[in-house]
Amino acid sequence: MGWLDAASGYQVRLGERGRVQARNNKGKELSSVPASIKDDPQVVQLRQLSEWLARHEAECLSAVDGWMVRSLPVPTSLVVEVWADEAWAGALRDLVVVADGEVGFLRDADAERGLGVVTVDGDTVRLRPEVVSIPHPVLLEELAELREFGAELGVEQKVQQLFRQTFDRRPHPAGKSSVDEFSGGRFEQLNHALGRCRTLGYPVRGGDAVYSAFEAGRVVEARFWLGSDYPEGETWTGELRWTAEDGTALPLSDVGPVAWSEGMRMASAIHAGRVVEEAVAR
Repeated sequence: MGWLDAASGYQVRLGERGRVQARNNKGKELSSVPASIKDDPQVVQLRQLSEWLARHEAECLSAVDGWMVRSLPVPTSLVVEVWADEAWAGALRDLVVVADGEVGFLRDADAERGLGVVTVDGDTVRLRPEVVSIPHPVLLEELAELREFGAELGVEQKVQQLFRQTFDRRPHPAGKSSVDEFSGGRFEQLNHALGRCRTLGYPVRGGDAVYSAFEAGRVVEARFWLGSDYPEGETWTGELRWTAEDGTALPLSDVGPVAWSEGMRMASAIHAGRVVEEAVAR
């Protein structure tokens, strides 16, 4: 953006990555905003604008991630409308989409020309479907090929799709309703486990880290036990299980591929923050 006049002959603007920049009356750009104008109305407004833009970008990324995780059909008209906003376009650009039977990377959205998609054959096509879907990677049959082709194209996805960690559902004994693969992870304090959940974006309810997945027309919750004792006390992770929205436990055979993958991904990420005992050399 252009330079704005501030106090004492300084000029300020919002630069890359939302950083407020300043220059003096000789046109020299400064390494930081001088303390004498930090409370200048122009500087304050630019900081507020930077904070708003950061929140807006995070909200766009969260919304698109939700569309992808739920594999929801998104009206093409909506994609076209939001594409003019760089935050939305940045969240959507290079994602693998399915439209009119074509699978490819979304590169453009235009009201007149439709969606610009690069197919797995390397062709750029224009599509005008009513809706477009952004599949969860566990549902992409050609995931390995798409990853390879995406690397060749140099795609940069702000929403994790192609290289999102996925877990394929495995056969389990009939009636089994939990996974103990990530049990026994020790945290010196329950607070440490809770802090890791906050960092990763997983809510905690009743001692469980929770991830809600919408799949096959219903909400399925993955629940990973962390503990519910004193926050300063030691804790160990427990079983990972899945429930219906009303809390009814689901046998593993009833858990869909997306809910399974996202639940395992959550438990794996939290478990990775456990205390790892160092081997003692003898």
